[in-house]
Amino acid sequence: MRSHFRRFCSDERGNFAIMAAGLMTVVIGCAALGVDLGSIFTDKRRTQSTTDLAAIVAASNLTNATNAATATVTKNNYPASDLVSVVLGTYTANSAISPQARFVTPAVGTPNAARVTMTTQTPLYFAHYITGANQYNITTTATAATTQMAAFAIGSRLLSVNGGVLNAVLGSMLGTTLSLSVMDYNSLASVNIDAFSFLSAVATRVNLTAATYSQILSANLKVSDIIAAMLSAQQVANGASSATTALSTISQAMNTVTTQMQLGSLIDVGPYGGLTAGTSPQMGVAVSLLQLLNATAQVANGTHQIATGLAISLPGIASVSLVVTIGERAQGSSWLAVGSAGASVHTAQTRVLLSIQLLGAGPVPAVNLPVYVEVASGTATLNAVNCGFPNISTSTVTLGVTPGIVNAWIGNVTMADMNNFTTAPNPPPATLVNLGLITVSGRANAYMGNTTPTNVTFTYPEIQAQTPQTVTTTNFTSSLTSSLLGNLSLNVTIIGLGLPIPGLGATVAGILAGVTSPVDQLLASLLQTLGVGIGQADVWVTGVRCDGAVLVN
Repeated sequence: MRSHFRRFCSDERGNFAIMAAGLMTVVIGCAALGVDLGSIFTDKRRTQSTTDLAAIVAASNLTNATNAATATVTKNNYPASDLVSVVLGTYTANSAISPQARFVTPAVGTPNAARVTMTTQTPLYFAHYITGANQYNITTTATAATTQMAAFAIGSRLLSVNGGVLNAVLGSMLGTTLSLSVMDYNSLASVNIDAFSFLSAVATRVNLTAATYSQILSANLKVSDIIAAMLSAQQVANGASSATTALSTISQAMNTVTTQMQLGSLIDVGPYGGLTAGTSPQMGVAVSLLQLLNATAQVANGTHQIATGLAISLPGIASVSLVVTIGERAQGSSWLAVGSAGASVHTAQTRVLLSIQLLGAGPVPAVNLPVYVEVASGTATLNAVNCGFPNISTSTVTLGVTPGIVNAWIGNVTMADMNNFTTAPNPPPATLVNLGLITVSGRANAYMGNTTPTNVTFTYPEIQAQTPQTVTTTNFTSSLTSSLLGNLSLNVTIIGLGLPIPGLGATVAGILAGVTSPVDQLLASLLQTLGVGIGQADVWVTGVRCDGAVLVN
């Protein structure tokens, strides 16, 4: 018996057959699992493709994203219940931000992206003997974003240029003396430069090597360098011209001016801030040289007060002196912006005090008319960019525009009132006529303004031509001067007696009524030079970018 057992143990015949039989079970098991794994990977790839497509469709139709994604899912032969969620948010394409932090929900402002999640099941043919489950859950996620942006600005069209007013006001704001002609200013208003080319010229001028546009905008720069950069960008864009000559004259006049400012108070480049200077983004932003110069001068005016006499030739007006104070723009606001829906631009709050000497008549040799006008900050917000696919020429841009509220007075406004932007003036009557013992005083107030934005839409041809549109306050029904004079309360007295003098008030009222049109013309010219209008806001769109929805990380 023992010998038979030893022979059996030492006999190696048939070993491979035995091992093959044992391994066959493992091989069959692995093959079975391979079938299940292959099925899982195939179904996951198919599900991911459907999720990707649903995300793209949802991002292309953000106002109806869930329904659009659901329709895509069902068209690809998945039940609607497999669509777990469609989440709208804001996607920021910035390599400095980690991929998982680029999509933010809820959206910051208007959504520009959609994240779609699907969960489906694939059957387990063999693995259920191991796992005990008959199916495997597959969950896929995809994020898609659209690029729908516009460049837009708020301010004055400066169509009617008064050389004398511009020389006095613009020169005072820049801290120098200007003597340009109307033709010079019209030439500056007629040419454009690209905002990014201008910022690149600034970087070259001040040796900001490899700086981003955001770094340029936040740097403290001499106004003289800024205007020299405008000249450089103008020469590159348009060559030698009358505008180049005019801007060169202004640049030379600025050589000794050391005032500094930050361009971020003027321009907001939005998502392009991280680009290095010299890099051209996919959307050009054209700006008028005169508008850029005017906006720069407003911010550069360090004391925010302009005091000057004006050489005005208007009927009934003997002389005019002017004081202007310009408030700070809201923190983070600008005059020109590049961005998506929700971006906004603002004019600066502006206060104007005109001391107008009127030619008299009869017993009144002259009338002093102090007119104070306060124009609050006007605002334009990018409400929508409607992109036409595949024909971009059908695209439109809609802005919500609120002109600055106008508060005007005839009264004794002091310099302290002019500089105190925390409180609106409420001045006492001003002395209009002083005949020694006899005085005529008066006080009036006119108020107008909207609190609800007015929507204005720009077509693609209007965007290409940079055609401005004007929004006027709904209760702006007459001239500002007429409104003031209609509310003017006159008081004629003999000093020490307080007795009225018959007839003198009517004479003064007649003199004032005769200068309504000249004073209106003067106010409109001044405020237009400062980039604001009486009861109006001028806006224009300078560029639009429409990219279809794409998958993003």
